Amino acid sequence: MPERQRHGSSIGLPLTRRDGPDKVTGAARYSADIRPDGLVHAVMATSTIAKGRVTHLDLAAAEAHPGVIAVMTPDNAPPLAKSPDEKDNPFAFRLNLLQDHTVRYAGQPIAVVVATTLEAATEGAALLSPRYESEAPTIGLGEGGIFTPDSVGAGSPTSDGTGDMEAGLAAADARVTATYETAGQYHNPLEPHCSVAQWDGDRLTLHTPSQALWIAKARLAGFFGIPPENIRVVCHYLGGGFGSKGFLSPPQILGIMAAKLTGRPVKLVTRREQMFGPVGHRSPTRQTLTLGATRDGALTALGHHTLSQTSAYDDFFEASGLVARHLYASPAISTTHEGSRADIGTPIFMRAPGEASGSVAVESALDELALALDIDPLDLRLKNYAEVEPITGRPFSSKALRGCYAQGAERFGWDRRPRAPRAMRDTDGLLVGWGMGTATYPAGMMQGEARATIRADGTALIETAAQDMGQGAWTVLAQIAADGLGLSLDRVTLRIGDSDLPNGGLAGGSTGTATSGTAVHAAAQAVIAQLADLATTDPASPLYGAGNAGVTASEGRLARRDDPARSERFGDILARAGKPSVAAKGQGAGEPASRKTYAMHAHGAVYAEVKVDPDLGQVRVTRLVGAFAAGRIVNPRLVRSQYEGGMIWGLSLALHEHAAHDRRSGRIVNANLADYHVPVSADLPSIETILVEEHDPHVNPLGIKGVGELGITGTAGAIANAVWHATGVRVREIPITLDKLLT
Repeated sequence: MPERQRHGSSIGLPLTRRDGPDKVTGAARYSADIRPDGLVHAVMATSTIAKGRVTHLDLAAAEAHPGVIAVMTPDNAPPLAKSPDEKDNPFAFRLNLLQDHTVRYAGQPIAVVVATTLEAATEGAALLSPRYESEAPTIGLGEGGIFTPDSVGAGSPTSDGTGDMEAGLAAADARVTATYETAGQYHNPLEPHCSVAQWDGDRLTLHTPSQALWIAKARLAGFFGIPPENIRVVCHYLGGGFGSKGFLSPPQILGIMAAKLTGRPVKLVTRREQMFGPVGHRSPTRQTLTLGATRDGALTALGHHTLSQTSAYDDFFEASGLVARHLYASPAISTTHEGSRADIGTPIFMRAPGEASGSVAVESALDELALALDIDPLDLRLKNYAEVEPITGRPFSSKALRGCYAQGAERFGWDRRPRAPRAMRDTDGLLVGWGMGTATYPAGMMQGEARATIRADGTALIETAAQDMGQGAWTVLAQIAADGLGLSLDRVTLRIGDSDLPNGGLAGGSTGTATSGTAVHAAAQAVIAQLADLATTDPASPLYGAGNAGVTASEGRLARRDDPARSERFGDILARAGKPSVAAKGQGAGEPASRKTYAMHAHGAVYAEVKVDPDLGQVRVTRLVGAFAAGRIVNPRLVRSQYEGGMIWGLSLALHEHAAHDRRSGRIVNANLADYHVPVSADLPSIETILVEEHDPHVNPLGIKGVGELGITGTAGAIANAVWHATGVRVREIPITLDKLLT
């Protein structure tokens, strides 16, 4: 057991979720559970065409419904202080907020009906019976022309590389060129997007599922022309976000506009089919990999070209080539991206944006190269292990990927894998295949703040506008606080999920714990320093003269380092000073200066077993083993949960999720969870995660790396490789469905 755990630290303990009892008993109140006095309900009417304009809405029929209060259209929508097409920051998206009758994509909101009940609002929206002037939409990837965007993902360069690709390929003994396609995936967290909006003069209170409360507050201030301090955004519980709730979407703001129009508190909740369009998705991609290697498996060239799709009116491009920039050593690397436009809703960040789609292509291509060279896939990856970041040459702040490969392979039994495909069957005659993939995700963090208060009764309050969307922030932030304060966990109260609290940053990009956690740690250190100042400058204290650095905090007491028996309770220090409490703020470091020197990534290895019916082509993943290294682990139980969730999403990417468009209308024909397939428990009988020890002194003061998105990278590629090993059929169009195995 680590030293700090033996002395009472809660960091590293596999504690259960503090918010668990509230969630299972129904005490947790999500945004749609909020019911202010006088609440009315809003329902969006959405477009059934993808391009054109609305020419008629039957307002008379809708307004005649006995429960309908108002119908909001572009003709009467409250004016906005700023155009929703204006991008006031690099990560802002253009929003369709009833500013005109133009239709940009199928499923776009074209009106909002407000009524006394949800049923009346739904019926009123149906009565609008819209008519359109429609144009033929552009839907397919690449059909709207191809161009080079200014940047991809979160502002990454469109192209990057090193060395001479032509020379690298010329020096190769084996070459592989293959094109892989990934389907569009649509955001479908368990909790749909919603808003409960209430105006009090020019003050707005908004309950909405949000991954970034302060970012939401700032954008709303711009739209409605009021100071940010007049806006309170609340989200105590968040039923999944995965990027879709990192930024405001039309349903949230339309609810606020409806509340302004009617002068009543308004609840607007999207229906499941309305999640397909207005709230973002992962773009489909077409990726071409070009690999060259010597006979012993050493890469001589690695090329990765990506074509992704954005909307006709905004820019966001899936950065699939990022994986190839960071993962494998090669003297020549070239990564390029192109984009195309279509009449669809704008794609946005979706769990492991770029890395998820890119890794399935890279890992599949590595296996194709291993086949060409007759080398074991794991041996090929070890042969091209990057000791430094390949393009920049920066050393890694830490990298325990070799341990991930080794521990995962041992647990899985990889050494028993036959080289040839179709060599294993189970007792029922099903083909069995084993595959593997490498996982990687950048270890980032953002700026965040927290406030810590120590009270005279020896308890503490930690406040930060962080969010818990299932990753365990309610628990891990309290653990970090308790460790920094020297208190037991039951003496620490945590307040999060309210924009009136200090800015907790964004719960996204696997940065949440690093961002808000380091802010909480800094606040805890700052308030302990204040307490130490009171004690060490007071002649009546046994700590007098020890100096701030001469005391330590443990079990609700400050003690001298040179004589631990001379100690004093927090409450006694405050009582003698005549203070009911002391408080201090702390800030997370944001991007550390060491990032200029070191490359910072989390890594892992995923091993997959699949079984395939040789007659029907039906694929089942029967076993996943993932071994991951992500710096200091605050709570192993919750980290395993995050890895498992990511691996399940990797399975979903590999075998299930695929949004199908009607090319004539532009509508998504499977906009429901019956036809848009996602995994259920029966789809994965066995999943196992291994936490590989890794210490990182550079990434941030706590040594924490993100874990939420790491599990999805590597998993889809491992499953695709396992399907090839089972069947001998290389499917390059993801998801892998039975029809592609039977052709």
